[in-house]
Amino acid sequence: MEIINPLFEDVQMSHILPDGKTFVDCLPKYPVEEINKKYLDQKNVAGFDLKKFVLSQFDLPVANTSGYSSDSSKPVTDNIEALWTVLTRQPDDTAGSLIPLPHSYIVPGGRFGELYYWDSYFTMLGLKASGKHEMLENMVNNFSYLIDKIGYIPNGNRTYYIGRSQPPFYSLMVKLLASIKGEEILPAYLPQLKEEYQFWMRGADELNETKVAAHRTARMPDGTILNRYWDENDTARPESYREDIELVHQSGQDEKTICRHLRAGAESGWDFSSRWFQDSTSFSTIHTTEIIPVDLNCLLFSLEQTIAEAYELSGNNEASKKFVALAEKRNAAIQQYCWNEQNSFYFDYDFIKGKQKQTLSLAAAFPLFFNIAGTKQAEQIAIIIKEKFIRPGGAITTLTTTGQQWDAPNGWAPLQWVTILGLENYNHTELAIDIASKWIQLNTDVFNRTGKLMEKYNVVDTNLEAGGGEYPGQDGFGWTNGVLIALIEKYG
Repeated sequence: MEIINPLFEDVQMSHILPDGKTFVDCLPKYPVEEINKKYLDQKNVAGFDLKKFVLSQFDLPVANTSGYSSDSSKPVTDNIEALWTVLTRQPDDTAGSLIPLPHSYIVPGGRFGELYYWDSYFTMLGLKASGKHEMLENMVNNFSYLIDKIGYIPNGNRTYYIGRSQPPFYSLMVKLLASIKGEEILPAYLPQLKEEYQFWMRGADELNETKVAAHRTARMPDGTILNRYWDENDTARPESYREDIELVHQSGQDEKTICRHLRAGAESGWDFSSRWFQDSTSFSTIHTTEIIPVDLNCLLFSLEQTIAEAYELSGNNEASKKFVALAEKRNAAIQQYCWNEQNSFYFDYDFIKGKQKQTLSLAAAFPLFFNIAGTKQAEQIAIIIKEKFIRPGGAITTLTTTGQQWDAPNGWAPLQWVTILGLENYNHTELAIDIASKWIQLNTDVFNRTGKLMEKYNVVDTNLEAGGGEYPGQDGFGWTNGVLIALIEKYG
């Protein structure tokens, strides 16, 4: 939906709808200019009711799982198979804020009625396990279409997400498809893989000793280029407008600066977590764009590797060697700036202060997932994960309870998968199985209790629902379904 002021601001600040995303997903019944004129004519009339006005001028979005009821007499895997159909969306026509896509796709569920970038990789793990290879390929091709059309993959296929992306899992999606169709398909996706890389590396050639950051790139003290999260915009997010404006008022930071940090935090997928804060207890100290995230740089290492492989398969050995060298250089930089020998763990790096952050989080599992860690490093991380992160329902995201949804006591499907597979890569199989078993049990127990598969879970007290964040808990749920069915296939 096109943003129209002052109606947009008045609605978003008024609490008349379930959350900030509801209004920007509404479909206008009339031309927006006409709606806005009506609003300006009527808003100051005695007895004017803003909610009634909105409902008369817009169609509200319908939750994706509305009308679906699970069958608790059947195994959870049977219900996931049924949910694939419920969560399927057909190719789009232009409607409101939705960016049309050419192929059918799977949405997460609940309030999320569009395609999301990093969610989709974990959903696709389940599509592979379910044998839904055509849908998996459709998803890859939709993301390729977005790269061709926009120049990158936005957070989701909504116009209000333009300006930011999400953790770059596209190369892993292509590799997942190649695991089904054969590695010879990789060169076909080389143009989009390169475009994705250019998006993340934009501004790198501008950096020097005085200009240390541009867009998503940052120059380290030794001249190496690593990456950060960013957003091209510095205003409050339309879908979370009230929350952002309220935080601006609480914070001593400049409005544009804090909005940029909030948007970058949304690009990270971890929206929000104390790992992005200067003071782990204070949301208003968020400083995302000053941080080199270990997980982001591991993902870009994987992208460089995949481009190298695609070039090699296409017969361009010189270009392949170039990207092998880039991956090796990034690997060394991750070790130099994110590994902490004293604490035996990987941390994010604050490139403005020139020192590591102190938040222990499951982002440290990404170097294991991508085989960046050495054997001894992996062993030390496994010990810390076992001692500090394992809870009755799986692995917690961070060790800090802040009220943010990407902190304790919550666990999330994508991080369980990355941690489990990362541990498996270094033969810490017993610990991997322990986490997988706890997660499978928790997902199954909550499903049996509620009939729902949730976006996130309380892994500390498995009798409580997960909380925190800017909106109520959502059910559906794409990446939970995907990881759960993939783990059940792997471990039984």
